[in-house]
Amino acid sequence: MLDQVHMVSLFENATEGIVLTNSQGVIVMANPAAENMFGYAKNELIGHPIEILIPEQFKPNHHKLRESFYEHPSNRSMGHGRDLHGRKKDGTNLPAEVSLSHYERDGEMYVIAFIVDISERKDIENNMLLQKAELENITGKIRQLNAELEIKVEERTLILKEALQKLEQSQKELSEALNKERELNEIKSRFVSMASHEFRTPLTTVFSSASLLAKYTNTEDQDKRDKHIQRIKNSVSNLNDILEDFLSLGKLNEGKVESLSEKINIKEVIQETLEEMHPILKKNQHFIVECEGDCVAFSDGKLLKNILINLISNAIKFSDEGKPITIKGVHEAEVAAISVVDQGIGIADKDMEHLFSSFFRATNATNIQGTGLGLHIVKRYVDVLGGKVGIQSVLNRGTTVNFTIPINKT
Repeated sequence: MLDQVHMVSLFENATEGIVLTNSQGVIVMANPAAENMFGYAKNELIGHPIEILIPEQFKPNHHKLRESFYEHPSNRSMGHGRDLHGRKKDGTNLPAEVSLSHYERDGEMYVIAFIVDISERKDIENNMLLQKAELENITGKIRQLNAELEIKVEERTLILKEALQKLEQSQKELSEALNKERELNEIKSRFVSMASHEFRTPLTTVFSSASLLAKYTNTEDQDKRDKHIQRIKNSVSNLNDILEDFLSLGKLNEGKVESLSEKINIKEVIQETLEEMHPILKKNQHFIVECEGDCVAFSDGKLLKNILINLISNAIKFSDEGKPITIKGVHEAEVAAISVVDQGIGIADKDMEHLFSSFFRATNATNIQGTGLGLHIVKRYVDVLGGKVGIQSVLNRGTTVNFTIPINKT
């Protein structure tokens, strides 16, 4: 009886709309959230076909889709790559996400529809499009200004054009990332909170700098233009880092990351990664490599490289100028053991147990740019490779991240 009370309470108090239909597509139950969402009074939906909630233009074909589902029932999300709408009682359309589940009882199939009102999200997307149009308008004005400047200034403003093109691409990637967010329901509350903080600062910087550039029309203002160009480039770089973390997490959560088994030289992978990471070293920072021989493994070189990039970029970011970053590699029995060691800010003991959680930031790192996804992604990648990862750290003295991966072909 207690379980039944809990289930009724869950149904009645759920913030998502829940609609239950029988094998004829007739609504047999609807929770208060669904009734309020579509503007119906209590129990007013009961006994009506589900098509009462479908927009007029989709009604003629909806029964075919419903029948097809009954023939091949499966639990699935709907709306991927396109917008879905429901029809409210007053005839207006409601943008929504819909997930379907099914079960059988007494020989009859029942279908449960879980419905989320995404009106606010659509408003945010529309606002983003307006901002993009405004930025494109500013871009046009800047290009017109460049045409009137002398040749030397035109050569320097090529940097600005490149930065603006990257900005447009980043906004496109940002929009795609927000669409993928629909499939990450279990972390959406933390994502919204974190993203609103991390995106606001670089986007505000880009917008203000792009606006100010239009005011500097004289040749002697080039130093001011260069300053704002650099601010735009730095902000775009931060946005790209954030987006890479989101996209990696999305692929992992969707199960789209698989490990390939190919013959790789781990020492060569480490050296190649370090060459790519050199440009982001701070002043007088340097790498120390301690690898014992050429360790050959049957693993996924791309995933291994992604793990190293995450760990080495963290070591650089959380270490001061002049501090070395040490990368160690050794062949131990049937695994390759790799360590990334820094002399940075370290991690407090109370934060250690949360380090591999998504969106977690250590208490002494809240003022440093980041999404809180790096170590979570590293842990997920190491798991895909069949390895293990661990961390040792002393506050204000440094951090060592150790991980192992199997090296045998089988």
